[in-house]
Parts: sequence; C-alpha cells; structure tokens
Amino acid sequence: MAETPPMTEAMYYILLSLEQPVHGYGMMQRIRELSHDRVKMGPGTLYGVLTRMRHDGWIEQIEAEGDARRKTYVLTACGRRELLAEYHRLQKMVNDGAFLEERDR
Repeated sequence: MAETPPMTEAMYYILLSLEQPVHGYGMMQRIRELSHDRVKMGPGTLYGVLTRMRHDGWIEQIEAEGDARRKTYVLTACGRRELLAEYHRLQKMVNDGAFLEERDR
C-alpha cells in the first residue's frame, strides 16, 4: 500500500472539521475554533480542497436537511483513515523534535 503524501494544513483542518456533517460556512467557523483562530480559511481555498477531497473519496456531499441550497459534507471511512494517518505522522514529527525543549531547560 502506497503511503499518502503529507497533507496541507487546509486539508488537515477540513477533515478535522468534518467529525460531524457540516456545510461550507459552518466548516470555516469550525476550522477557526479548532485552530484557536490561527487558521482562517476563505471560500476559495475551502471549495478547491473540497473538490479534490470529493474526487479522492475522502468526503461526500449530502443533502442538507431543511435547506437545499447549502451543500453539506461528511467524512467517508477513507477520509477518516487518511486523517488518522496524518495525525499520527504529525505526532511522530513532534515527538522526534521533543529533545529541543529538553535542551532549553
């Protein structure tokens, strides 16, 4: 099985925001919350990445209840596996550099 290349920050936070089905504007708000206001994603970036992720099978678009105009997105099983793999990759990177803090003590 080929290893997936590292995700961009936008990809990671979009997938992270999809633990619950959400529409685009809600996703942008959730990303700001998850990143403690560090990541402010615009619609151009968001919808470009969503298009790619739909093509790759990481997310699906579903019908929003009560508002047919809003596109709601959900994480697929494949998308969840990719998100977890990236999370573990990032954890390993942080652990590899942990000695930096120990040297500064």
